[in-house]
Amino acid sequence: MERAQKALKLPNKQFKRIIGTTKSVFQRMTHVLQVAYDQAHEPGGKPPDLSVSDKLLITLQYYREYRTMEHIGIDYCCHKSTVSRSVNWVEETLSAHGDFQLPGKAALQDGEVKEVAIDVTEHSINRPKEGQEEWYSGKKKDIRTSLKS
Repeated sequence: MERAQKALKLPNKQFKRIIGTTKSVFQRMTHVLQVAYDQAHEPGGKPPDLSVSDKLLITLQYYREYRTMEHIGIDYCCHKSTVSRSVNWVEETLSAHGDFQLPGKAALQDGEVKEVAIDVTEHSINRPKEGQEEWYSGKKKDIRTSLKS
């Protein structure tokens, strides 16, 4: 049994929490993808490594969990390039359909900036080991070296 069918057996709340969408939206997406897949592969060809619903599930997991394609490939017993092709195909197919297309940047901007977030996390910068004297004035000390002595 494919993973998507197992996921669809979960309760609605748990499905949405894990997958990131409702079952009805997932099934609509699967239907759109299946129609597109059938049209593209009507003449025949090699059977796919992954089902259409598993490709969709891979894409949603990739976005929801921020996992690497290599890790997802291990779970689905396929190469990371297969995962990458699946994610790209799902993105292109759903955005071309129109029902699942996001508005562009212009629609999201109303011209007025309301809030700005700036990451000001401090981190040390690696300096070259050789030829450092050219740039090093001797005035700035690394706090970690002063604490060790």
